Amino acid sequence: MKTTLSISAIALVSATAAMAQDLPQASSQWFTDGQAHIEAMMARQPNTSRAKNVIVLVADGNGVGTNYAVRLMDGQLKGMLGEENVLPYETPEFHSALVKTYNINAQTPDSAPTAGAMNTGVKQRFNLINLGENAIHDDCSTVAGNELTTFAEIVSGQMDKSVGIVSTARITHATPAAVYAKTANRNWEGEVPEGCTAQKDIAAQLIDQMEAGVIDLAMGGGRRYFAGEDVTLDEGGKGRRPDGQNLIEKATGMGAQYAWNTETFNQLTLDGTTPVLALFNDSHMEYEADRADDDEPSLADMTKAAIEYLSQNENGYYLEIEAGRVDHGNHDGNAYRTLTDGVAFAEAVAMADELTDDADTLIIVTADHEHAIAFNGYCGRGSDILGLCYDVAKEGIEHSDELLLADDGKPYTVIGYLNGAGSVLKQVEGGNDYAGSRAELTQEETTDMDFVQEALIPMSSETHSGEDVAVYAKGPWAHLFDGTIEQNVIFHVMNQAVTAE
Repeated sequence: MKTTLSISAIALVSATAAMAQDLPQASSQWFTDGQAHIEAMMARQPNTSRAKNVIVLVADGNGVGTNYAVRLMDGQLKGMLGEENVLPYETPEFHSALVKTYNINAQTPDSAPTAGAMNTGVKQRFNLINLGENAIHDDCSTVAGNELTTFAEIVSGQMDKSVGIVSTARITHATPAAVYAKTANRNWEGEVPEGCTAQKDIAAQLIDQMEAGVIDLAMGGGRRYFAGEDVTLDEGGKGRRPDGQNLIEKATGMGAQYAWNTETFNQLTLDGTTPVLALFNDSHMEYEADRADDDEPSLADMTKAAIEYLSQNENGYYLEIEAGRVDHGNHDGNAYRTLTDGVAFAEAVAMADELTDDADTLIIVTADHEHAIAFNGYCGRGSDILGLCYDVAKEGIEHSDELLLADDGKPYTVIGYLNGAGSVLKQVEGGNDYAGSRAELTQEETTDMDFVQEALIPMSSETHSGEDVAVYAKGPWAHLFDGTIEQNVIFHVMNQAVTAE
């Protein structure tokens, strides 16, 4: 089917638009905004140039539902009602598609194989990273012969591009690890089982990949997996490596720069001549809501530094940026921290877009999976996304002052979870039975940063869900994102972009 408009089609669209101006609703802002959106979409032209750079921004756990809540949070922080807000990657400049996230053997996916699918072009097994379908979870003997080639290896080896990874999670965690590691268990971050000689732990693989020239820059958390158990790190905390290796010393001995807080981050030389290893926390970096500027840089700060560093390579670069703690906030059932990190992710996307050129840089914004998050109704416009559900106004557009009540006579929040630590069911003392009822919630309580949303099924950690996520893209070959795609197709768009004739 042709994707360009013929002269007659353009004339027909223009005539239709002119006719629309005679409609009684033509003066409505909704109507004129709708027309403007169509015009912006029509103005898009496919970019079929070769991409010099590829940036993939992943908000871990930010499926369509979570992203909806981030949109409202961001808008309400800006003084809007929220629903009308447009996130930086939701503009008409971005092409988009829905993404199916299941794993080879799992209906509800895990971050390791979903990130691996984006980095290799094939779907993978639950809890494995960058191993083929014949590899078995937790079985080292199945690693050999099943290793997959990553996008980072392709572009660094065949095209002499630089490669960077940025994450607010541990840099050895599933999504960032998928850029460089191959493992039969995503949890082997600092050690492998006794007798496992087929692979190294994930932290050791990162340093090996830096030494091999595949990875040039890595910024995130996770210091504890880079030093031995008897090592007290100058920047705080002890190592957790049972083999006693000090991988930080190994990296700096190779000539890498090392940063562990905001001060040392600001002192990094970003001329691209020496590798960068930055580990800003013993484990994951802080949630944005808890982060202090003096302790850790923001995701946008790290994004800016990474692009400045990688841009020194005249051959271009591949950069993966992860907002890892959106996922963790969802697992905790804590919408406040989830959405605050989601807003920080949007700021990082805006930063990446500002610092790059659509002509030669493919920007992809997506998530690895969704969570068991849900939204209650029928809330009026502007109901605080973190708070209680207020009734629809009879006049005007903002919600009324009346709280909506459930059949138990109690108010309820806009956001809830199907399962999690906030379950209304509690274990009956002395048995395995669960019982309970909902609390009498207040707006002050539900908008507190530590509030855990109500959930149904009792679980210590809320789960992922199998729902689709969205992908948004701009730049060379971004128009290939359309319809509903398998998650591994993201790799193939990236590969097409960097190899196009």
